[in-house]
Parts: sequence; structure tokens; C-alpha cells
Amino acid sequence: MAGSMRVVVTSIFLALLIETSTFEYVCAANRNVSCHEVERQALLKLKQDLIDPSGRLASWGNNLNCCNWSGVICDNLTGNVIQLRLRNPLDPYNGFYIPSEAYAKMWFSGKINPSLLDLKHLRYLDLSGSNFGGIQIPEFLSSMHTLRYLNLSAAGFGGVVPPQLGNLTNLHVLDLHDFSSLVYAENLQWLSHLVKLKHLDLSSVDLSKASDWFQVTNTLPSLVEIHLSGCQLHRLPLQADVNFSSLSILDLSSNSFSNPLIPGWIFKLNSLVSLDLSHNNFQGQLPHGLRNLSSLRYLNLYWNNFNSSIPSWLYGFTSLEFLNLGSNYLHGSISNGFQNLTSLTTLDLSDNELTGAVPNSMGSLCSLKKIKLSGLHLSRDLSEILQALSSPGCLLNRLESLYLDSCEIFGHLTDRLLLFKNLADLSLSGNSGIIDTIPNWFWNLSTIYFSLNLSHNQIYGELPHRIRTSPGADLVYVDLSFNHFDRPLPCLSSKVNTLDLSNNLFSGPISNLLCSKMEEPYWLEILHLADNHLSGEIPDCWMNWPNLVSVDLENNSLSGVIPSSMGSLNLLQSLHLRKNNLSGVLPSSLQNCTSLLAIDLGENHFVGNIPGWIGEKLSDSIIISLGSNRFQGQIPDNLCSLSYLTILDLAHNNLSGTIPKCFMNLSAMAANQNSSNPISYAFGHFGTSLETLLLMIKGILLEYSSTLQLVTSMDLSDNNLAGEIPAGMTDLLGLRFLNLSNNHLTGRIPKNISNLRLLESIDLSRNQLRGEIPPSMSALTFLGYLNLSENNLTGKIPSSTQLPSFDISSYDGNHLCGTPLLEICSTDATTSGDHNNNENNEGDGLEVDWLWFYASMAFGFVVGFWVVMGPLLFNKSWRFRYFRILERLEYKIRNGHH
Repeated sequence: MAGSMRVVVTSIFLALLIETSTFEYVCAANRNVSCHEVERQALLKLKQDLIDPSGRLASWGNNLNCCNWSGVICDNLTGNVIQLRLRNPLDPYNGFYIPSEAYAKMWFSGKINPSLLDLKHLRYLDLSGSNFGGIQIPEFLSSMHTLRYLNLSAAGFGGVVPPQLGNLTNLHVLDLHDFSSLVYAENLQWLSHLVKLKHLDLSSVDLSKASDWFQVTNTLPSLVEIHLSGCQLHRLPLQADVNFSSLSILDLSSNSFSNPLIPGWIFKLNSLVSLDLSHNNFQGQLPHGLRNLSSLRYLNLYWNNFNSSIPSWLYGFTSLEFLNLGSNYLHGSISNGFQNLTSLTTLDLSDNELTGAVPNSMGSLCSLKKIKLSGLHLSRDLSEILQALSSPGCLLNRLESLYLDSCEIFGHLTDRLLLFKNLADLSLSGNSGIIDTIPNWFWNLSTIYFSLNLSHNQIYGELPHRIRTSPGADLVYVDLSFNHFDRPLPCLSSKVNTLDLSNNLFSGPISNLLCSKMEEPYWLEILHLADNHLSGEIPDCWMNWPNLVSVDLENNSLSGVIPSSMGSLNLLQSLHLRKNNLSGVLPSSLQNCTSLLAIDLGENHFVGNIPGWIGEKLSDSIIISLGSNRFQGQIPDNLCSLSYLTILDLAHNNLSGTIPKCFMNLSAMAANQNSSNPISYAFGHFGTSLETLLLMIKGILLEYSSTLQLVTSMDLSDNNLAGEIPAGMTDLLGLRFLNLSNNHLTGRIPKNISNLRLLESIDLSRNQLRGEIPPSMSALTFLGYLNLSENNLTGKIPSSTQLPSFDISSYDGNHLCGTPLLEICSTDATTSGDHNNNENNEGDGLEVDWLWFYASMAFGFVVGFWVVMGPLLFNKSWRFRYFRILERLEYKIRNGHH
């Protein structure tokens, strides 16, 4: 949330949290009292069950007085433990990837010992930012009746929220928000007992079944804050009498409500200072009812479907500090009326249909620090826009962030930028009309923190020998990708954190950048040099870059082997070396990169076996792409232990042996994937996806980026794999793309293939599969691509709305019949097909069973014939009676007929 929002929260809860004053102050006070032995023993039991890899609880036990232990706060008079502050001191979103290595090392895990119940006077409990591995929130916490503050947010809990928490009737603050979406509640009736509750945060807790959420929260008269962001809520009551009249902060963002309009009861909340309705489906005009919320300081309507001009009444919010109307369908021009909004610090109008010029009055907003106008139809010279923002000049000394991406801007990089002395973030990407070289003065824009994005323009020429800023400045983020820069790569300032020079014309070796003399330790975390003309070997000096998290060198002309020093990158989570001329075996030192989540080495010339240590040491891997190389040998069973693996590409190699039966243990592929799964780590500070991958999907090579977290894919095509398709592979219920083509696979298509109900693409072509297409395959309703060609399949193509709709080429080279093929099935084939519908294809022994069936039928016919006809041939009296019966039957039929 914006800085202004933090001010709001602080002011609201200042009185409430006086008891939670700064840790250092209270610790100093703690030295005057001694804790009780019962409580000391309770804390030691708690420590015993917690896994503490970073030693945050090292002081627990070293001193007899537990009031001096880290995170423990005692009452100054009684010595009773009244607070446990055990939250992770690091922000989980501080790292470019989630979880960052530093954050993960600070995790508490294990379990929470019920000894907490011996802390009879505990009022404050904070275990946020831990990793308890999906265990349920302990029910015994509901017996801690003295609690006023309970924070279990982002702590790795799972399962249902214990309704017994409703027994904590003294609670003022309850924070259970969770980024993993593994926590859910069937209903919220238990909340109705927490009548003293002032702060409620259930963000990302699944409340899709809790239809009573509004009725319950509306009965809590003391509520000051409600945070229900991303709770999978679907409906808002249109009309209601609101009882939480003291409500100051309401966050219902990211719920995609089906309501087209904002309900009127929200406009009755006259005490609101913060309203967040972003990432929903509201539409129509910006509602006039918002005028009633005259105390608003924070208004976020980002990412909705509002379709109107900016109304004049909006300019009457003189207290407004944060305004985000981005990603809607607002049209018209940007009015001069914004000069009434003198308190505004952040303005986001990006990605709308607003046109025209930036009004000169915007330069008079003396409090404004951040302006985001990206995606508007400004169609102006850059110098003209900067002139409007700098006149009459009040903004010059305040503006810190300026975003003008994809605004149809043209012109040159004017030195008017130098007038903005405190500019910290400048983004001018996606303006193809900016055609220029980067002037020398450009690197002296800021004297403080600086991030620069000039990507997707037509900037050309050579970069300076060393990218650095003014003395003392921190050039943290540099994105110059998708331009026309050439010549050798530059050297870096040690302060650069992110460098993206991909999709340019840089040539020569990368040793200039990586192996230059070090002035001081480098802080580079992201290095992207993909899609250039870089050549030579990858230098062996990676030990100089210990903080690297993501390295992308793909699609260059690099040669040689992967240097062993790359194994020193202990924090590395993403490595892309695809489409170079690299060779040799994978160095064993890479097994030291235990943080790797994504590794893409495709389209090179690597040889040898796929090392088993990938499954043993890189246990958190989500993406492994080794396709289009020269790997040989068998697929190691060790890969089956990669429980987070969602994308496996081993295609176009010389692999032999069979498909491991243990692939059924790839648990991430057995689950339905969504945006909250582990791959969502691939989003950085600046909202840009850091992970892209080329995949052969539906017969086409596609690049996945922002939707990569939704992909589950296995590609083993173009190898020498033999044997049957393991039946256990049908347990991979989350699999969306499967390619086993061009191998030597035999046997039948697994009969339970219909279990893979999310399959969108399956290619089993150019193998030696036999038998019939399982009728259950017709249940794959998401299937958009099918290729079964060049096998030994027989029989009728199962009738359904799905399978007959594919092109004939999907079935070429088999012995099949039925739609869409021209060959009509014979009666025998149809009968056979019907029989198989009933028998559901019993597997590889089926043909033998059919042989026994026909043999038994022939034998039965012979036996039955002689049992009936034998006596008639050899017994005269029986024969006489038989024919007399036939004569009488004939007589009755004839008489009945007439």
C-alpha cells in the first residue's frame, strides 16, 4: 500500500498499539523485572518445537530471566509475559522472487507447542511470516482469552480457520491474511462474538463459501479496518443498512464481484479514509455516490471497467492523497481541475483512453511525488510534456516517479529532465517515436536512488564504458531492452541491482561486464543479456556476483562449457542459457545452486547423461528444460522427487530406456494449477515477469511469460524411449500439455487417460502404439490439439463431440475408421467398438482374451450341437417325437395365420 496509506493506518491505531511500543524501549524496561518460572518453561517448550534455522531464538535459555529474551516482553510490574513478537523481520516480497533466500532463512517452521496456554497474561502474539508447512491454525489458541492482538499472517498455515477463534472475545486485532490461499473458512459466524474487534484482515483467505461475510462483519460495531482482498467473494449486497459506522479502511480488492455497480451502502460510510475496490468488475460511470466520502485520503479503483470521463466532482476531494484510476475505460481529456487536489501525492491515470495534452496546472501540485500516465494517447513531444509538468515549477522539487510508457511520445531525450532534482524512477518505455542516443548528462539525473526504463524504443549507439550515476546515487534498476544498442557491453557500478540489456545488438564477449576489476562488492541480482550477438566463452568469474538471482543469456552465440564457478551462485533461482553453442557435460558444481527454481539449457550441444543430482539437490525446481541437446542414457528416477515440478522438457535428445513409472509422484503436476502456485515467484519489484519460456504447445513454438504459472507440461518427444506409457501417468491430473511423440513406445494408450481432464494438447504420434483409442478419451473436453498419427491403432474412433472434430491428419498412418476419416466402419468393427465400450478396454491381455472367447464359443457350439442332435440321430423314438412337435407347431402357425 502507498506511503500515505501507512500514515492512515498508523494514525488510526496509535492509541490501540501504545502497549506495543518499540521493541528496544520495552526490552530496556524488561531488565527491571524477572519472569515467572512457569512461563519460562513454557517458552522453552515452544522453542523446542520450533525449527529456527537462523538462530533468532538463540537468547532463549542463555539467561534465567526470560523477560530479556529476544521477542519476549513482560509487564513492568508483575513480570508476566504479555507479548511475543516473533514475526519474520523481513518482508516476504522484498526479494525479487518469492520466497527470497534471505527471507526463507528467517522462517520459523515446525509446530506450535500448546505450552503457550501457560502464558496466562499474554495479550499480543505475532508469528507472521513463518512457514508451518500447511498445518491448520491450532485450535488451542482459542483458549488464550487474554489475547488482544493475534497475527498469524503469511505463516504457511492451511486448512479451515478454527471457528473456536470466536472465543477470543477480547481481540482488537485479528490478522490471518495469507498469500498462499491455502486457508479457508466455511462461514464467519464465529466472528460475530468478537465485538471488540477493530482490525480484521482475512486477505487471500478463501471465503467463497462464506456467504455470510457481510452480515457478520456488519454486526461488529467497533470495526475500524476491514481487509478482504482476494477472498474469492462473488457478490456484494446491493442495499443494506450499515452498522459499522466507525469504519475507516475498507479493502475489497481482487474479488471480481459479479455486481456491475458499486453498492450504494458503501457511499454511506462517511468515516472512510481509505477505499480499495481495485481488480473487480465494476462498470459504468464513476459513481456520483463517491462524493459523499469527503474524508477519503486513499481511493483505488484500478483495473475495473469504468467507462466515462473524469467527473468534475472528483476534484473536490481536497484531502485525497492517493488516487488510482488506472486500467479502466475512462475517456476525454485530462482536465485542469486536478489543481484543486493540493494534497495529492500519487496520481495514476494509466491505461485508459484519455487523450490530449498534459495540463500545465499539474505542475502546481506541490505534494505530488508520483505520476503514472502510461498507456494514454498523449501524442506529444517529450519536451512539451516535461514543460507542462515543470510549470509553474512547484513540482520540480517534489517529483520522484514519472511513468510515461506507451504514450505515443516522440522526440529526443531532452535535458529538461535535469530540472527534476529528486527524480527517482523514470520510465519512458514503449515509445517508438523516441529516436536518439543517450547523452552523457543523462547518467547524472539523480543524486539519490534511481531506476531507469527506456526499453522498447529506438535508442541506439554505444553505452558509456561504465554505467554509473552521480556520486552517492544508487542506480538500482536499468532496463534498456528492445532497442538498437551495439558495440561491447559496458561495465557496471556496484550499486546496480537489475540490468536488462536483452534484445539489442551488443556483440563481443561478456567478460568485460563480468570480470572487470571490482571496486567494491556488487549487488547485482538480475542479469538479462538475451537476444544479442554476444560470442566467446562464458567466463569463469561468477564468484564475483554472489547475489545473482536470475541470469538470462539465451539466444546468443556463446560457446564452450558452463564454467564451474557458476556453482558458487547459491542464491540463483533462474538460469536461462537456451539457444547458444554450449557443449560438454553439465558441471557437478551446479548442484550447489540449491535455490534453482527454473533451469533452461535447451537448444545447445550438451552431452552425457542427465545427472541424477538434479532431482536430489535441486529439489525446489519448478521448470527443467533440457530439450534439443545430445543427452543420452535413461531418464533418472531421481527426477520423480521434484514435487514442485510443473514443466519438464527433455525433447529432442538421444534418451533411451523407458518412461519412469515414478512420474506419478510429480505431485505439482497432479494438482490443478492457479496463479497462487509456487511459479508466481516470477514477478519482480516492478511488476514485470522475470520468467519466460519457449514451449512446443499444440504443435507450435510459443513463448510463455505472465501466464507461465498456469502451465503444466511434459515433453519427452523425439528420443529413443521404449516400452509402455506408464498407467500411473494418468494420475497427473493437473497436466495440460503432454508430448511423447517420435519415440518407440509400444502397448496401448492408457485406458484411464480420461483422468487427465485438463489436457489441452496431447501428441502420441510416430510411435508403435496398438489397440483401439480408449473410449474414455472422448471425455477430454478441454482438448484443443490431438495427434495420434503414425501408430498401429485399430478400430473405430470413439463417437463424441470432441474426437471426430479433429483434422484427418490427427489419425493418419493407423488402421482406424469412423468420423472424421473417410473409411466407414464395418458391422464387425462397430460391434467390436460397442463391445469395447462395455468392456472399457481391458489392456494388453485383451487380444488373448478375445482368442479364448472365440475358441470357447466354437467348442461350446460343437458340444451343444452333439448334446441336442446326438440323441436325435441315434435314438429313433426321440427323433419321431421331435418331428411330431415341429409338425404341430407348423399346423398352429398356419391356422393362426388364417
